[in-house]
Amino acid sequence: MLPIFGMIGYFSAKILFFLNLTGFENLSGLKIQNFELYLPIKCGSILPKTDPFTKMKHIRNFCIIAHIDHGKSTLADRLLGATQTVTAREEKAQLLDNMDLERERGITIKSHAIQMEYKYKGEDYILNLIDTPGHVDFSYEVSRSIAACEGALLIVDAAQSIQAQTISNLYLALENDLEIIPVLNKVDLPSANPEEVSDDIIDLLGCKLEDIIHASGKTGFGVENILAAIIEKIPPPKGIKDEPLQALIFDSHYNPFRGIEVIFRVKNGEIRKGQKIKFMATGNEYFADEVGTLKLNQVPKDVISTGDVGYLISGIKEAKEVKVGDTLTDAKTPTTNMITGFEDVKPMVFAGIYPVDTEDYEDLRASMEKLQLNDASLVFAPESSAALGFGFRCGFLGMLHLEIIQERLEREYDMTVITTVPNVSYLAYTKKDPETPFVVNNPSDLPEPSRLDRVEEPFIKATIITKSDFVGNVMSLCIEKRGVITHQTYLTTERVELSFDMPLAEIVFDFYDRLKTVSKGYASFDYSPIGMRTSKLVKLDVLLNSQPVDALSALIHESNAYHIGKKMTEKLRELIPRQQFDIPIQAAIGAKIIARETIKALRKDVTAKCYGGDISRKRKLLEKQKKGKKRMRLVGNVEIPQEAFMAVLKLND
Repeated sequence: MLPIFGMIGYFSAKILFFLNLTGFENLSGLKIQNFELYLPIKCGSILPKTDPFTKMKHIRNFCIIAHIDHGKSTLADRLLGATQTVTAREEKAQLLDNMDLERERGITIKSHAIQMEYKYKGEDYILNLIDTPGHVDFSYEVSRSIAACEGALLIVDAAQSIQAQTISNLYLALENDLEIIPVLNKVDLPSANPEEVSDDIIDLLGCKLEDIIHASGKTGFGVENILAAIIEKIPPPKGIKDEPLQALIFDSHYNPFRGIEVIFRVKNGEIRKGQKIKFMATGNEYFADEVGTLKLNQVPKDVISTGDVGYLISGIKEAKEVKVGDTLTDAKTPTTNMITGFEDVKPMVFAGIYPVDTEDYEDLRASMEKLQLNDASLVFAPESSAALGFGFRCGFLGMLHLEIIQERLEREYDMTVITTVPNVSYLAYTKKDPETPFVVNNPSDLPEPSRLDRVEEPFIKATIITKSDFVGNVMSLCIEKRGVITHQTYLTTERVELSFDMPLAEIVFDFYDRLKTVSKGYASFDYSPIGMRTSKLVKLDVLLNSQPVDALSALIHESNAYHIGKKMTEKLRELIPRQQFDIPIQAAIGAKIIARETIKALRKDVTAKCYGGDISRKRKLLEKQKKGKKRMRLVGNVEIPQEAFMAVLKLND
């Protein structure tokens, strides 16, 4: 009898499996999931067996970290080609860089997630690649990618060796206990020096020579070795499938047709289509209308399990309802612990962004919220200006970040904006109440010098790692920026760590560019705030045609006021187009003018029709023109191009 029951059980399983493939439901009314095969184990019993694609031991989550222009995006293209994630027709340079700005500048601005499938030693593996930017201004993107991974490819250019951002990103990865796979890229270049650069990598990582993989993103050499190392060295994700859902949101972007698309990594549990999920930071609950994995295009799935990376669409329209770094959980059985260890945004540069037309203020707000959803390192709050009306005070990670945000607002959201001179926040004390400070976000908020008691500015502890060859240059730059050296340590014979106490305002202007220049690109920079200190600061006003321009005002240290005022007036004279009347450009501290330049008027030759005759006739025409110019100057408006508002940033050009 037992063999007969066994045969019945076997054929029952076969029938159920066939019904599942054809979309039918089983006798209990439960739909059988696509990824579960029901096979007989004992007489008449049906137990689930997991498909290899859902096994955590077959998943690898990794990112690529490198200095800018070390071939990271090109190598990512080769990985996609080697795993046949993209067809030959879909292949193109910088495949993951889908913004026009990224292609134009040749840099990665946004991190991108993509899933690859690869067969290795007869087994199928899922490789989740999260591409990262290389520029120092986008280090927050790198930190988000690292938080979602177990391993990282450290790409080093065989011609350029280890550079600043290589070190910074490596430290980020080591803090998160990532498995590091060193890759020596561009070994096919005539200028490559693999032996010397390999020694640098060994000194930096403490690895063995045979651990370093030689590769070329251009030719595809070494890509198979990289894929093998990813599978063998990077550990599979850890997590418990039976625990309540716990997923980390590490990216998101706005789709005008489908709402906000959330990119997440599942730490514990699983997320299913139709499941009611909860965002722990906001407490909002939504239904998972669609979940899936990210290939070149989105691939909808019924379930995303522990350790995997996927996307979620739940019809959310409000950008402020989704926060990058938040934890997703099940609404019915929520987890008690939010995922921690996510790095907070540290804005370094603050500037005002205003719409050219004040009626576009609400449109600008909506655009900023959508942009913040896509770039979580952007911080903004409403503010107003006497000259420019209502706008936003924004925090950026650096000057390149500021330029990119401005360009994206204009290109992606069709917003024409004015960006004010970048600055920081100060504390001011009046003589009437010298104990109670008030925050000065805008130079126009500073009281008159007669009422002002003192001003405090934020100071930072700046840490710079550079080559020993450039110590003198870096120290000269920092001392020029009112920095005081507090510490100097030789990490190796070639690398030096310098610490300075510096005013935050001094690194806002041209500090990054000049640091890269004096160190030939080899200097990593980090900072932490150390509080407020009293400084002799003055408000420098710029007057165009005797009218103060609020957006060009700045708070500057007394010792630098004349030098910067002179440079600003000279720069504005070059950038502001000539008008029909003379335009005086003045730099002033209070009522005292410290610098002046004049843009000469465009003049029509009114005496052209006078040939011969008395000179008094020509003089009469010139006097008439002079009176017209004077009258025009009283009522004329000076059109200021956008470049003029950024002129103060390029004073050393």
